[in-house]
Amino acid sequence: MASCERMASTAPDSQDLFRKLKPICVPILENALLTPSSIPNVSKLLSQLVQALQEFRESGSYLTQSLISYTFFPLSSILRRNSSSSIPDQILEQLLNALGILCDQWWWSCDMTTWGQVFMLCGSVIGGIEGKGKGKDRDDETKEAAARCLWSLLRERTSQDTPPGLHGDRAQTRLVEFCTHSQTEQFIPIVGQTLNSLLGSALSPHLPLQRISLQVLRVLIALYAPESFVPSILPGVVSITTKIALGISGNKGWANGAIVALSLAVMQQVIVRSIGDDVCLKEGAVRSVVDLEDFAQFVKPPEMEIKSDELPRYFTARTSTWLRASTSQLHIALNTLTPLVTHPTIAALLGLCAFAETILASTSLTLPQSQPLLLSFLLSLSNSPFPKVSQTAQESFSNLLSPTNSNRHSLIQTLLHISKENISALPRLISSQADAKVDHAAGQIEAICRLSGSLSSTHKNVGLSSVSGGIDLLLGPTGGIEKWGWSLLAVLDFVSPAIAISKAPVAQLLLEDNSDGANRISFPEVTLKNVQSRSAYAALSRMFRALGSASSESSFYAVEWFISTGYKGHTSSAVAALWCAARLLEGIGNISLDHEGIADPSSQPRRKALEKFVRGLARDIAESWDDGHDEQSDNVPEEPKVDNDLHTEIIKGVNPIHATLQLIKPHSSSTPKPTTQPLLHQVLSLHLLSISAGILQARFTPLLIHVLYPILRSLVSPVSYISLTALATLNFITDYTSYASPANLLLSHFDYALDAVSRRLTHRWLDIEATKVLAVLVRLVGSDVVQKAGDVVEECFDRLDEFHGYEVIVEGLVEVLGEVLKVIEMDETLSQPTQGKPQPEGVIPTSSLQPLFEWVAHRKDPPEVDDTDYGPAPRGPWGENTVPEDETKEEDQPINAPSQPEASDDPPPTPTQALTKQIVSRSIYFLTHGSAVIRARILMLLSSATPVLPESALLPSIHQAWPFILKRLSDKEPFVVSATATLIESLASHVGDFMGRRIWDDVWPRFQSILKQLDKADAQNALARRGRSAVGTESAYTHSHRLYRSILKTMIAAVNGVHIQDNAIWQVILAFRRFLHSQVHEELQGYATELYISIGRNNWDAVWLALTATSGRLEGEMVFMKEEIWDIDRNVGVILSRE
Repeated sequence: MASCERMASTAPDSQDLFRKLKPICVPILENALLTPSSIPNVSKLLSQLVQALQEFRESGSYLTQSLISYTFFPLSSILRRNSSSSIPDQILEQLLNALGILCDQWWWSCDMTTWGQVFMLCGSVIGGIEGKGKGKDRDDETKEAAARCLWSLLRERTSQDTPPGLHGDRAQTRLVEFCTHSQTEQFIPIVGQTLNSLLGSALSPHLPLQRISLQVLRVLIALYAPESFVPSILPGVVSITTKIALGISGNKGWANGAIVALSLAVMQQVIVRSIGDDVCLKEGAVRSVVDLEDFAQFVKPPEMEIKSDELPRYFTARTSTWLRASTSQLHIALNTLTPLVTHPTIAALLGLCAFAETILASTSLTLPQSQPLLLSFLLSLSNSPFPKVSQTAQESFSNLLSPTNSNRHSLIQTLLHISKENISALPRLISSQADAKVDHAAGQIEAICRLSGSLSSTHKNVGLSSVSGGIDLLLGPTGGIEKWGWSLLAVLDFVSPAIAISKAPVAQLLLEDNSDGANRISFPEVTLKNVQSRSAYAALSRMFRALGSASSESSFYAVEWFISTGYKGHTSSAVAALWCAARLLEGIGNISLDHEGIADPSSQPRRKALEKFVRGLARDIAESWDDGHDEQSDNVPEEPKVDNDLHTEIIKGVNPIHATLQLIKPHSSSTPKPTTQPLLHQVLSLHLLSISAGILQARFTPLLIHVLYPILRSLVSPVSYISLTALATLNFITDYTSYASPANLLLSHFDYALDAVSRRLTHRWLDIEATKVLAVLVRLVGSDVVQKAGDVVEECFDRLDEFHGYEVIVEGLVEVLGEVLKVIEMDETLSQPTQGKPQPEGVIPTSSLQPLFEWVAHRKDPPEVDDTDYGPAPRGPWGENTVPEDETKEEDQPINAPSQPEASDDPPPTPTQALTKQIVSRSIYFLTHGSAVIRARILMLLSSATPVLPESALLPSIHQAWPFILKRLSDKEPFVVSATATLIESLASHVGDFMGRRIWDDVWPRFQSILKQLDKADAQNALARRGRSAVGTESAYTHSHRLYRSILKTMIAAVNGVHIQDNAIWQVILAFRRFLHSQVHEELQGYATELYISIGRNNWDAVWLALTATSGRLEGEMVFMKEEIWDIDRNVGVILSRE
C-alpha cells in the first residue's frame, strides 16, 4: 500500500489513470486463477483495462514506470497461475492487447529479460507452441493481438517519439541494445522460430492478421536478424511472400493491394540484406570494377572464401557458388511476379514500383540477369492508367539513371537492348496473334521512348539523353531498319473495315446541313487483320508515335524509308509502310488523328527541317494521286501459287465430331488475299495530308492548290470508308489552318479547286469523277458560291459543248448546273420579301361583291348630265389627215425635247437572274438528249429556274421549248414524265397567265391519256392494290404512284394559278373522283381532296353536284353518275365541310 501511495503522488494524469486502473487491476489479480465462473468477469475487466489504456494513450500522455509495473503485475499473474491450454482465446486476446499498449511505452525502459520474455510469449502464441509439446492453436484474432504486441516491441522509434525527460538519441541507443541482444547466439533460434511462425500467419485468410504479420516480418528481417543469418531464410521468405503477392494461398483472384505491397517489401528486405552488392562485395562473393586498380585485382587470385563450417550455427556463408545458385532460383521467383504489373489496385502497383527500383539499385552486380525483368516491370508501370503509378515509375527511372548512380550505364544498355529485342520480336508475336504479348512489347518500347523525352527541373538527365541517342540510332541509317522494317511490314496486314460508322448516311450531307456535327467527325480506324484486340492495335499506334517523338528529326530517315516503300505500289506491304510512316510523323509533329482538339500553335516551336519535309511530302502525295486509285480493285484476288514449304497453322477451338464419321474434310473456299489495296492506300495518303496540315498549321494554306482536288475527289467516292476519311481530313485541315468552317476554306480557294477540275476535264486528262467534285464543291460552299457561279456555269457549258456525246460527263455537268440553281434559288428566296399570291384572272374575291350590290340598287337611276367643256371639236372627219405628216410632227414635238426611250414594266435582271437565264437558254437543247436521265435532269433544272427568273426572261425560252416539253409527256420512261409534270406544276404556280390555254389545250388531254395508260398498266402490275375498284399500288415508290402524284400536284397548281375553263374543269372533276376511294393510297387521297377543295373555290356548284351524285345522294337525272364501287363518303364529307 505504501508503494501505491507513492505512485498516487505523481503527475495529475497518472493519478487519474491510477484511480481508473485500481478498480480494474485489483479484481483481475484476485481472479488470476481462472475458473469457469470467473472467466466472464475477467474478460470484462480486461476489456475495461484495454479501453482505459487506449484512452490514456490517445490523450498524448505517457505511462510512468510505476504504472506500467502496477498494470503488468495482474497480467503476469494470469500467465503464471494458469497453464497455457486453460487460458481461453478471448482472455489471452484481451491480455495481449493490454500488454501491447504497455509495451508501446515500456520499450523505453524495460530490461532485456522482460523484453525477451514478451518476445517469446508473442512468438509462441503466433506459432501455437506456448506449452510443452505441440501446444494449442489459437484463433486468428488472438494471433493478431500477439503480432500487434510484438510490433509494439520491435518497431523502430525516432527521436520525435522520445518521451519527455529522455535524451534525443535514446531511441537509437535502445534500438542498438535490442538488436545486439537479438543477435546473440542464445536468442537467434528464437528469432528464427518467430520468423517461421510469422510466415505461417502471413498466409492466413484473415486480412488484419496477414497485414500485421507482414509488417512484423519486414522490421524483424531489416533490423533484428543477423547479417549472416538472412541468407539462411532467403528461400523460405521469398517463396512465402511470392505466394502471398500472387494470391495463390487464397484462390480468390487478386490479393489485397496493401497485402501485395507489404509482401513485396518483406521480399525486398530479405533480398537486399542477403545478396545486396554491398554485403557480397564485403564477403568477396563478387568483384566490382570502378577504376584501373580494380582491373589489377582480377589478376590476383581471389581471397579465401569463408566456408559455412567455419561460421556459427544457423549462419550461411556468401560464396560465389552460393550466389550463383541463389540468384538463379531468385530470378525464377521474380519472373513469377510478372502478372502483378496488371494488378487493379494502386497500392500493389506502387509497392511493385518501389520493389523493382530498390532491387535494381542494390543488386546490379549480384543479380544482373534480373535487370531486364525488373526494368520491364518499371516500364509497364510507367504506362499505367493511374497517374500516380506512372509518375512514380518515371521518378524511379530518373533516380536510377541519374548521374549519381554508378550503375546507370549498365541500365541504359539494358534498356536499349530491351527496345531492340521487343521491336525484333513484334513480327513473330503479331503473326502468332498473341495480342497480349504484342500489347506488352509495344508498351515497353513506348515507355523507353517516353523516358528519352523526360527532363529534370534544371538540366537534362545525362542517362535519359543516352536513351534518346539509342532511339536515334535505331531509326537512323545504321539502325538496321531494312531488317526489322521489312519483317514488320510483312506481318502488318491491314484490311478495310466491314462497316464505316458515321452519324449520317452520306458524308457530304453532314457537311452541308450540320456544320456543328462536322467538328466531331473522327477518322475511321484501319483494321489490322492479325491483331484482334483493340488495346494491342492502340499500343502499336502509340509505339510508333513514341518512337517519332523520342527521335524527332533524327527519324526522318525511317519516315522516308517507309514512304518510299509505300509509294512503290499498292500492295499490303505498301499500305503497312504508309501506316507506319503516318504514325511516326504524328509523333514527330506531336499531333494525333485519334484525339480531338487542336494543338496550341504557340506551344509548338517551329522546326524548319520538319516543315520543309512535310511540304515536299504533301506535294508528292498530290502528284501521285492521279497515278491510279481504283477503289474497286481491292477485291482483285491474288493468283494462286503452289507453295511446298511447311507453314505454321493457327487453329482456335476444337474440331466438331460428325455423326457420319466424315473422314475427309470438305474443302472450304477461302477468300484469296487481294494483290493490291488501293482503297487503304488512298485512306492512308489522306492521313499523311492531315498530319502535314497539323504540323504546318496556317503555313499549309499555299499547299491547298495541290491537295484540294485529291480530298474532294475522295469525298465523292462511293465507298463510305474513303468518303468519311476525306470528310475528317477536310475538317482536320480546316481546324488547323484556322478557318471557321470547311465552306469558308473552299470559298477562299474556290479558284484552285475550279482550275483543278477544269484541267481534269480535257481530252488529254479526263477524270469522270471531276463533275461530282465540282457538284460537291458547289454544295459545300453554299449560298456564298453565287459570286463564283458565273465561272462554274461557263466551265460547265464549255465542257458540254466539248463532251456532249459522252452521257456520263453530260449527266455530271447537268447535275452541277442543278446544284448552282439550287444555291441561286435559296439565295433569291432569302433576299426577296414574301409577297401575297395574286388572285388568278376570273376569280372574284368575296370583298368585291359590295360594288355589285350598289350597282343593283342604283341600276335604274337616270344618268347624270355632263356639262363639262372639253375644248374645240375636230373640224374634219375622223381618219382624214389634212395636215402633212412632217408638219404635224414638227408642231407636236417640243423644241429641244430629248428622245424618250420606251418605258419597260420589268426591272433589269439581276446578275443571278441573268446567269439563270443563260443556264435555261442553253439547257433546253438537251431536252432531246438520248439519255433519259439527262432529259429528266434538264426538266428538273428548268423547274428550279422557274421561281428565280422574271417572266420576261423565262417565258421566251419556255415558249421555244414548249413542243419538246409536251413531247416528254409521252416519254417511255415514267420518271421523265414525272419530271415533266413537275415542270408544268412549277410553271402553273408562277406564270399562270402564260400557262392558261396551254394547260387545258395541250397538257390536260395528254394527262387524260396517261391516266388511261396507267389504268391498263396497273391491271397487270403485281404491286397493284387488290380490292374492290382499288386504284394505284400498295407502295409509294412505284412509277405509277409517282406519276399519279405528279399529275395531281400539277392539276392543283393549275386550278390555283390558271384561269379555269368550265368544260375542262368538269372533265377534271369526273376524272379524279376515283382517287377519293378509301382503298387508294393515303397520299393520293390527300392530294385528290386538296384538288377538289381548290376547284370548289372557283366552281363550288360543279364540285358539289359531281361528288354528291357520285356518292348516291342525288336522285333523278343525276343517278347515272352514282358509283357504288367507290367508297368516297369520308373524303366527300371533308370536302363539303370546307364550303
